[in-house]
Amino acid sequence: MAVTFSDLHTEEGVKSVEEHLAGKTYISGDQLSVDDVKVYAAVPEKPSDAFPNASKWYECVASHLAKSFPGKAVGVQIGGSATAPPAVEAEAAAAGDDDDDDDDIDLFGDETEEEKKAAEEREAAKKDTKKPKESGKSSVLMDVKPWDDETDMKKLEEAVRAVELPGLLWGASKLVPVGYGIKKLTIMLTIVDDLVSPDNLIEDFLTSEPNNEYIQSCDIVAFNKI
Repeated sequence: MAVTFSDLHTEEGVKSVEEHLAGKTYISGDQLSVDDVKVYAAVPEKPSDAFPNASKWYECVASHLAKSFPGKAVGVQIGGSATAPPAVEAEAAAAGDDDDDDDDIDLFGDETEEEKKAAEEREAAKKDTKKPKESGKSSVLMDVKPWDDETDMKKLEEAVRAVELPGLLWGASKLVPVGYGIKKLTIMLTIVDDLVSPDNLIEDFLTSEPNNEYIQSCDIVAFNKI
């Protein structure tokens, strides 16, 4: 299927080629075709580095043509428009018409190392643009209660903050009186949902040995998704 672009003598035209080549090696896909030859011939010069896709594509096509048609001019201006050499268009068109053998088409010889590298870089760039899905986070407010009024609250808080897990971040805290001279530790924490379970944090770390020397129980006061 023929591919058309706006005036390729303008920056806007080259930009349209740049956008069309995003994620592609050649104009019509992964193989060089007559479309590449025609568009190449219509571009007056190699696109600047401001158009990396078009620039790489231009180099690949130029390399193919130089190998297959040494000494032949490409992109000759005729009546204000650029054309490919007749021999180039004829061979490319003949190959393009052979619909029954598309997988075996090799218009201009084997793929060069430069072209392989360009294709790999293009694939790598596509993968880089796909951002991995981030795991959700939650903000938790927790009450940590001591055994009695004789519990050292400073050591209790140290025991709490000593718990270190991937995806766990302790935040601000304060001591809150609950009566009879007893205070509880109210503390904020942020967790990565896929990595930390508040229930497991309490049961397996905060209220188990050796922390249960200071911590009698823990309650989740607030739980909010971030």
